[in-house]
Amino acid sequence: MATRIEGDKKDLDGFSVNRILPNRAKKMVGPFIFLDHMGPAQFEAGQGINVRPHPHIGLATLSYLFSGSMLHRDSLGNVQEIFPGEVNWMTAGRGIVHSERETLEVRAGEHELNGLQFWLALPPEKAEIAPSFQHVAKQALPHRYQGNTYMRLVAGEAYGLTSPVRTYAPMFLLDVISAAGERIELPSGAEELAVYIQQGSVAVGDDHYSAGDFVLLEGDEVLAPQNYTRLVLLGGDRYHEVPYIRWNFVAYSRERIAQAEQDWREGRFAVVPGDEDEFTPLPG
Repeated sequence: MATRIEGDKKDLDGFSVNRILPNRAKKMVGPFIFLDHMGPAQFEAGQGINVRPHPHIGLATLSYLFSGSMLHRDSLGNVQEIFPGEVNWMTAGRGIVHSERETLEVRAGEHELNGLQFWLALPPEKAEIAPSFQHVAKQALPHRYQGNTYMRLVAGEAYGLTSPVRTYAPMFLLDVISAAGERIELPSGAEELAVYIQQGSVAVGDDHYSAGDFVLLEGDEVLAPQNYTRLVLLGGDRYHEVPYIRWNFVAYSRERIAQAEQDWREGRFAVVPGDEDEFTPLPG
């Protein structure tokens, strides 16, 4: 039976997001342990995304935009502006620091932002791997067309397709647009699945869901768009060992998180070249 999960509004350096995961009702879906919907937001000139350098361990971040752009910098020296349909995939592993801001050209005028940011918990045997970063253009991502339903496989494997984005556990993430009268069958093989409706409305059996709804699925449902709809399908194998999550850290022991907190407090993480003058303090 499909189950709707309620998101929670959060402030991210002065910018409001809808935080969907983690949730009291469901901590993870496959490897997905965190999901923020950023926007849709309209910014005046001089305002916008301004996330100062902050650390991560034990996870991979995936940024995916519907509109707007963000400028990624990290402690490995990567500098990458991301646009709609592209993928920024950052593996934190044993530790990385990054910032998310905007170019001068974007911030100098009115602009918008609408997108998703995911964290994927690394499996225990890969939690301390070396940090890395990958950017993938939308042209390199697999697409699937069925009638008026267009799908882009952002990461993982689904419908016999494989994304070039590096992953560390069985999973998939799909961006889907569709229309009234279409029927969307779910990818097979995943132990846990969910859909996030970005625009429009969808019927799942006798229940109807609309924009902003995050719905856990059993896997045998068929999604029936009621109008023009854009949605994100995600899923993967269930994690039998659920990691701890505190602030920006994911780990399989509280001691590892405490060590990461101490390392950040005492300045032992690497700095972000070109963005060394500011940082995000440890909460509390």
